[in-house]
Amino acid sequence: MKYLVFILCLLLPSTVAAQSTTTLPTGAITVEENASDDRAIATRIREIVAELDGYTNVTVNVSAGIVRLTGTTLDAQKAQQLTELVGRIEGVVAIENDVVETTNVAERLNPVLARFKARAAQMVAFLPLAAVALTVFIIIVIVGFFIARRPQPWDRIAPNAFIADIYRQITRLFFVIVALVLALDIVGATALLSGILGAAGIVGLAIGFAVRDTVENFIASIMLSIRQPFRPNDTIEIEGDTGKVIRLTSRATILLSFDGNHIRIPNSTVFKSRIVNFSRNPERRFTFELGMAPDTDFASARLLAIDTLRALPFVLKSPEPSVWIETIGDSTISLQLAAWVDQNDTSINLARGEAIRVVVAAFDDAGFAMPEPTYRLVQQTDVAAQLDDARPASRTARSTPAAAQDVNANADKALEQIVDQERAVTESDLLSDETRNE
Repeated sequence: MKYLVFILCLLLPSTVAAQSTTTLPTGAITVEENASDDRAIATRIREIVAELDGYTNVTVNVSAGIVRLTGTTLDAQKAQQLTELVGRIEGVVAIENDVVETTNVAERLNPVLARFKARAAQMVAFLPLAAVALTVFIIIVIVGFFIARRPQPWDRIAPNAFIADIYRQITRLFFVIVALVLALDIVGATALLSGILGAAGIVGLAIGFAVRDTVENFIASIMLSIRQPFRPNDTIEIEGDTGKVIRLTSRATILLSFDGNHIRIPNSTVFKSRIVNFSRNPERRFTFELGMAPDTDFASARLLAIDTLRALPFVLKSPEPSVWIETIGDSTISLQLAAWVDQNDTSINLARGEAIRVVVAAFDDAGFAMPEPTYRLVQQTDVAAQLDDARPASRTARSTPAAAQDVNANADKALEQIVDQERAVTESDLLSDETRNE
């Protein structure tokens, strides 16, 4: 028995020393000096829960280091956070968390109302600063719109009204962006500008893909208004459509056909197409072809055709008319005839038709045959005699050509009057006589 008492005396001091030298785990929350006391643990947990928002009616019971939590919270995430928080307290052996998400309407709305009241109070306090920012924004925008609305310097630096209007739009946009940046800087929300610009860039890219044809047409309108490859009343041909130019709008080029119809061609098509301008030079050449018999004296026929064309009053002396052999067929040889007229005074179609009529009459008078395609069957023994009989007699005498009729460009001038009347109607037109032609 003495030995047993002696052994207990030796073990008791070592046990006390071990308790006094215990170290806390990393990140542990200390609870006074007596971390094993259930009451101290419960008191510490209640103090922590009271300082946190979102926990209502939370009851804490601690027995032998086992913590039992009951009550409600605003969301399930806070209940999980409470478990992690209690687990850091020294002396906690286990945790039974029965805290659930509340379904009480009043409890769930009270924090919302509190936040709303706080934000409303913050907004009221923020109103003077916002009013100053709004005033600065409005003043800068008004100044920008006033500068853009003035005729100078935009009308002076722009080649036409369309480009001047684009300059004005760019000026308005520049002042709006500057006003927005300054207003956001005043209220301390410049970080919001990058988000706005990023969203605007994405939206602009999406819109650009959606209206790609419209954007292409708009850019073509700008280029055509600067280059101006034609003028009002010019006769042009674009992809097979021929007519007189009425106007160039921001969307299309409008022509008046020789049938009196309107032809509206998108500017993107006009810009990419081959444009034939018949009115740029007043001199214009017409050509036509005449088939002659193979046994014709083509040297005499050519001289007769040239003299006949020169004698026409509407044919220009320079450049001179020209005649040449164009093709050789089965039963005919074709002559190609060309002459020049001043299309400002002469109708090219009437001149061509009248030239054909006069030349054909001159050839008939001179005995130059223009036969239909025929087939000739001859015997070998009589070839020379039949050829002699078939060859027409050479004629040197030339009768006076028939008098030429009126070929004035009356129809073209009538169309020009129609174009002038339509241009007099108020409508946007990008063509300007002050702009240099391409």
